[in-house]
Amino acid sequence: MKGGRKLNDVSWSNGRIILSNKRVVLVGNGGKRTLALSNVDGIGGRYDANQEIQRVSNYVSLRIGDDVFLIAAEEHEEFRTDLYRAFLDRKVIKARHPAIKGGVVQDTEWEQARIKVEADGISVAQQSGAFVRLELDDIGTLEETERTVMDEKASVIEAEHTDDEGTSVQTYLSGEPWIVAVVKSYLGEGRDRNRGAVELSESEREVLMALYSGVSSFEVPNFLGMSVDRVEEIFERLIEAEVLEEVRTRREVALEPRGRNIASEAMNEQ
Repeated sequence: MKGGRKLNDVSWSNGRIILSNKRVVLVGNGGKRTLALSNVDGIGGRYDANQEIQRVSNYVSLRIGDDVFLIAAEEHEEFRTDLYRAFLDRKVIKARHPAIKGGVVQDTEWEQARIKVEADGISVAQQSGAFVRLELDDIGTLEETERTVMDEKASVIEAEHTDDEGTSVQTYLSGEPWIVAVVKSYLGEGRDRNRGAVELSESEREVLMALYSGVSSFEVPNFLGMSVDRVEEIFERLIEAEVLEEVRTRREVALEPRGRNIASEAMNEQ
């Protein structure tokens, strides 16, 4: 895209990519193009383009003003991670964790924190010494909203994942608008990967909501007044649908990101 207008005749050009923590330099037969990271308004993956562009399966899209640049590296995953690191590593943000645990709002405060990008997610080191990991494969819901952060209105990313005990938690992250946008883009890759529509019965939804609220899988029959055999059947069905994962052969289960999405939506409908 150039000047806000989609280019239908665009095609790939061979060249070299030079990446630093301040800029991306594209070097090809037509010369050199420098893209300052500070000018990037958005970062993402696949872009609606022509068949010539679509023949390449993996690339990164960068939006600068009304222009969009597509960059495909030979080692896509490594380049993608390095690009997010260039944007985010050691940047100071504000974090609140856990803001919500097991569906219950927690009395935690906002803290200064530093962010670190890893190949499978991000790590957040809070000023208090707390350390939070948000893995891409564990991201359930991901929302951007506006909240009061340290007495000021600011954009906030609300990321749902699980803690070390397997309980659903939400971590709130805030910072400069461009940092929020890049964090949302990166975590959004995990959220999109974990999404998926599944048709569930009322009993199956009740089981998911119980697990989401922190009820042990062994306690679900008594908690919901269901027979053990019925709950076992539901567990089996939800494991096959990749909504639950089996933790131990004793049929202890934990919610997958897709299951936490469904449970969260079901609870909001109550």
